[in-house]
Amino acid sequence: MELRQLEHFIAVAEESHFTRAARRMHIAQSGLSASIRALEVELGAPLFLRTTRQVELTQAGRALLPEARRALATVEAARDAVAAVQGLLRGTLSVGSLQCLHVVHLPAVLSRFHELHPGVEIRMRQSGNAELVEEVRAGRLDLAFVTRQPRLADDLRVSTLASEPLVLACAPGSPFAGRESVALDELEEQPFVDFNADWGTRDEVDRTLAAAGVDRHVAVEVNDVHSLLDFVGFGLGVALVPQSFAVKPTRAHFVGLRGDVPVAETVVVTGHTVSAAAHVLLDMVVEARAGRLRAAG
Repeated sequence: MELRQLEHFIAVAEESHFTRAARRMHIAQSGLSASIRALEVELGAPLFLRTTRQVELTQAGRALLPEARRALATVEAARDAVAAVQGLLRGTLSVGSLQCLHVVHLPAVLSRFHELHPGVEIRMRQSGNAELVEEVRAGRLDLAFVTRQPRLADDLRVSTLASEPLVLACAPGSPFAGRESVALDELEEQPFVDFNADWGTRDEVDRTLAAAGVDRHVAVEVNDVHSLLDFVGFGLGVALVPQSFAVKPTRAHFVGLRGDVPVAETVVVTGHTVSAAAHVLLDMVVEARAGRLRAAG
């Protein structure tokens, strides 16, 4: 089995089309088809269901796809390790992140990384927690910044970047606005503004309120912090948000929670094989995070 065959297989699987895959790999379609056939013969199983309109993975193909991605990622990591010894970073760094990552200013960190390592192509993707984690697990992302999930696959590494309490955000005219603290059960009949499912801290807030026995109604769903705070500030609902949101310019007021205060934990997820470029970026993120904490102190 050759690495080139795995590259051809992944291209066809992702494009669901031999012609597009051949164009992507800069190879004649006949050569691509021959490569896939040779791989199927070696493995003793068909990898694709071919029709006149589309190409679909067989059960064997679906089983091979994550392993093929991991194999290529391991090879790329080996190349990166040799390059790193020579003081050279090259290749591609694929980064996933929640939108409005509040614990570190990622654009500034990526800009600095690009300045220091212009030979590395940076690819950036924003999405929900579960999708980003799956992209890392499948080898399509080198690392992702997400909110910690209750259960993560054993083939992933998880490192905590920041942990902070949740607070209540409410409008200036809300009866909660002048309070020092609020209990979760007082929020029973309040309309809520929150992120879309699997976005930001939404899942953590869902679990927190369910555990407190609060049957809530989400009146407004958004996918960015600024919209959430705007809707809250103008009285469309309350929200439970990380404490650091209080530094953002907004009409909303922030009130602490009483009792067993829930926390939002931002983590970095990687595979067990981490590229040299990803290691460098993680070091820069930790340094930038420490700098922000020193400035805040």
